Amino acid sequence: MGDVIVALSGVDKFYDRRGQSVPVLEKLDMEVERGDFIALMGPSGSGKTTLLNLVGGLDEPSAGRVTVLGEEISALGARALAAWRARHIGFIFQFYHLIPVLTASQNVELPLLLTRLRRRERRRRAALALEIVGLADRAGHRPGELSGGQQQRVAIARAVVSDPELLLADEPTGDLDARSAHDILDLMKALHAQHGKTILMVTHDPRAAAAARRVLHLDKGVLEEGVRAP
Repeated sequence: MGDVIVALSGVDKFYDRRGQSVPVLEKLDMEVERGDFIALMGPSGSGKTTLLNLVGGLDEPSAGRVTVLGEEISALGARALAAWRARHIGFIFQFYHLIPVLTASQNVELPLLLTRLRRRERRRRAALALEIVGLADRAGHRPGELSGGQQQRVAIARAVVSDPELLLADEPTGDLDARSAHDILDLMKALHAQHGKTILMVTHDPRAAAAARRVLHLDKGVLEEGVRAP
């Protein structure tokens, strides 16, 4: 490792509530190296998801700079930012966000519709992504025909189908039973170790955090380093 691909410098984030400015993050600095797997922990309301959204370009800082993969995304316009996200970032959410009327394969293929790939290549990549997450035999099933753990696997396949350099996961096991959560964490460890993905994962669960290479704690806008795994 050693190649810094995420750098937040002096980042502030404030929200306006009933005319009053409420700080969430203040003067926050953070770096993520290529190939790292970081668990971001902290109490409810500490700004974990806000931080993740800033890194993914889903939100913008009130002040400071957010640089990801050499691009100062906090300075990009909306159209350029959307194109940048499609090329470089894979998102994994707690509640899957799958489209019920589409099959697993069609859900996975969705991010590729923003590219210039032909249909045959899109379908090939979707099939490969489903194979990576162990659901090749469920490609034609709709979300309602899949278990929660299987739906999250489809969501992960969708996140990796464009071969992004950075995966951002927001409580990816938060809506799963213990067995399914264990399986999803094993999959994420494999994506990190075998496929070289850099992962930033928000979680409140110490068992999920244990899957990461290192842990950061966010509390009142301040980051503290946890224990780095061997």
